[in-house]
Amino acid sequence: VQLQASGGGLVQAGGSLRLSCAASGSIFSINDMGWFRQAPGKERGLVARITRSGRTNYADSVKGRFTISRDNAKNTVYLQLNSLKPEDTAVYYCNAEITTIGGYYLPNQWGQGTLVTVSS
Repeated sequence: VQLQASGGGLVQAGGSLRLSCAASGSIFSINDMGWFRQAPGKERGLVARITRSGRTNYADSVKGRFTISRDNAKNTVYLQLNSLKPEDTAVYYCNAEITTIGGYYLPNQWGQGTLVTVSS
């Protein structure tokens, strides 16, 4: 099972980006999916999470600016980043709670990370 994240890049303050993360492999089902971020010298923290049914929660720092969504048919989670600020600069990691076809429960699968850099 793999999570492949994409969509990061360099953007000016006030700009937008859309991150994608696709899960692949012997997947039976995916429950919660989410995005975390880690800035230089800081711990990794939750940005947003979405349940299979679409219920969402966000870090206070991104509420009203970021939107998480998912396509269950494609095993993909998205993060729309709007009104970006320099303090949003970080490596963004996707995360998923996966049950494999073989019945293995993987509660904490991580993608490889994608860098978002916001210039002032």
